[in-house]
Amino acid sequence: MTHSLLVRPIAKKEWTFTAVIAVFLIVVMPLMNYAGWISDFTINLWGKYLCYAMLAISVDLLWGYTGLLSLGQALFFTLGGYMMGMYLMRMIGDLGQYHKDMPDFLVFLGWERLPSFWVPFSSFSFAMVMMILVPGIVAYVFGWLAFRSRVRGVYFSILTQALTYGASLMFFRNDMLMGGNNGFTDFRFILGFDIRSPETKRGLFIITAMVLSATYVGLRCLTRSRFGLVQQAVRDSENRVLFSGYSSPNFKLFIFVLSAVIGSIGGALYVPQVGIINPSEMTTDKSLEAVVWVAVGGRGTLIGPIVGAISVNALKSWATRAYPDLWLLILGGMFIIVVLFLPKGIVGVPGMVKDWLKKRKRLSEPDVVTLEEPSKEEAA
Repeated sequence: MTHSLLVRPIAKKEWTFTAVIAVFLIVVMPLMNYAGWISDFTINLWGKYLCYAMLAISVDLLWGYTGLLSLGQALFFTLGGYMMGMYLMRMIGDLGQYHKDMPDFLVFLGWERLPSFWVPFSSFSFAMVMMILVPGIVAYVFGWLAFRSRVRGVYFSILTQALTYGASLMFFRNDMLMGGNNGFTDFRFILGFDIRSPETKRGLFIITAMVLSATYVGLRCLTRSRFGLVQQAVRDSENRVLFSGYSSPNFKLFIFVLSAVIGSIGGALYVPQVGIINPSEMTTDKSLEAVVWVAVGGRGTLIGPIVGAISVNALKSWATRAYPDLWLLILGGMFIIVVLFLPKGIVGVPGMVKDWLKKRKRLSEPDVVTLEEPSKEEAA
């Protein structure tokens, strides 16, 4: 097989479309906010949507391209958020309610000195390293055990759900020294900037948009490479991949760790913009919501999860204000409609319409029948 067959180039139109969307998010929207055409609340809300898009794209990398339906991605999203939250809590200093150089909940629990594992989080660089290492190590250990035991299909989904549920129970405990059910909140500063100022919120939105754009481009190149072809072969028929001499557990382990890190980065960007992180963000229903975003947007497309995360959460923001008691019914109904009538999600609608128009045009064209003249023998 030649190299050209193993690596599929990305179309120029796709690059152009990606560049236009990235410029709109990174440049146009912040400028509109600076000019007063977009409110600070809106720019902050869209920053949250983009963080959720990071979570959704990590789910799609696993589910859409590798065939691994993980119901525990919210765990890695929240772990990244907690790593950032620990740094932000350290930056409060003695401005808390008890005016001591440690988080208020530790003072409330009776601690006179800061626990040793909290001390290094006064460094932003250390927090960034932990944001990658902690979820990466958790994903590696869990994935190595699961894939080595050849756990597949629904059993993998159940195990990831159990992992998330167990972790959430741990973080709800006060003796974890991670804020208990209240988590972390009341953040003040990030890298010396006032986290509540419009300028900081705008800067965080720009950084989030840049990270999301870079992640999309990187994953698009990965999924179009030879590695991506093997990855999708694992999804379609893992036994054939094993028969061909590839180690599918290693491929799945790499993708699982990579998706965990991507989700963690999204969580780390989420916390300073939303202003709170607690164990409720890692419960299993959050992971299920992320799966719905991917299904609604379009599984196995990368752009679909981004569209799905933004559109579903925008709908949620409206529905929870207008019809707060009906949101879960709306979400479930939307998922059923997509599964039954839009199997390719929102991004697949243009293709479905195009195919329908072609089919209708073909059926409307009259059949042309050509009559052959009889030969001399037949005429005689």
